Amino acid sequence: MIITATPRYTRILAEVWKPLLVLFVWDCVVTAFYMLTSARAPSLPLTLFGTALALFLGFRDNSAYQRWWEGRILWGAMINCSRSLAREIVTFMPYAAEGKLWDLKRTIVLRHIAYVHALRCQLRRIDPKPDVLRFLSAEEAAGPFGRTNIANGIIDGTAGRIAKARREGHLDTILHSALERTLTDITNAQGGMERIKNTPLPNQYRFFPNLFTRLFCIVLPVGLVETLGWATPVGSTLAGLMFLAVLQIGDDLADPFANTIHDLPLDAMCRTIEIDLLQAIGDTAPEPLKPDRDVLW
Repeated sequence: MIITATPRYTRILAEVWKPLLVLFVWDCVVTAFYMLTSARAPSLPLTLFGTALALFLGFRDNSAYQRWWEGRILWGAMINCSRSLAREIVTFMPYAAEGKLWDLKRTIVLRHIAYVHALRCQLRRIDPKPDVLRFLSAEEAAGPFGRTNIANGIIDGTAGRIAKARREGHLDTILHSALERTLTDITNAQGGMERIKNTPLPNQYRFFPNLFTRLFCIVLPVGLVETLGWATPVGSTLAGLMFLAVLQIGDDLADPFANTIHDLPLDAMCRTIEIDLLQAIGDTAPEPLKPDRDVLW
């Protein structure tokens, strides 16, 4: 996620120079044709076309932003539930600074850190195993690694360990129910994230805006050449670029977990959870992630 109000100009140039060059070449061709020949450019209702296209793109961008913001809300809920889980595990079970019971508490907290990292990797479609193995032994990770949904396998194992603590008398029914509610909230947040990831914008919201924007850019110099003359390439290219930029905004926001500079900073949020949970059990925690050239991953 870009955290500055003004992105770096080199980054902007890297993203727009290709469509900008194509637009400029096309505008030059159209301008030269009509200025150097006797052909007359047809009168086109560009204002009507542009207004309709702008409304269409606006609806699409709003839908894309709603998906991006919902993803942020769900990860905010995940951070809060993770803190609650660690606090409940440490405080609900009988106090012990060492021994078997403390090992169980520590194992559950470390499993949850592994869980959020596994979820992050699954949403970004990258291999979660290296991050999971930082917190789980190969034996503990064997079960989740055999599941299609590794993150869900980890949290199922966590629920099993909590149930075992209940059977051994370390938790009563009320406290066990409270922990189960926290795990349910975590699972609900994961389900919401997976819904966003696995359900793209409707095809009409993806195909037609792209088609109409490119058609508008094609006819734009034809409608402007009679008015702007030799200045048509500059005016038409800049106007077309604005529409292409609005189109690209929707593409950038539609998938908040795509692991690009425009997406949610999942690395930073998982690091926040990792820090809070490690400190909850008295372990040494890493430093918060810092932006890399104004981008927080």
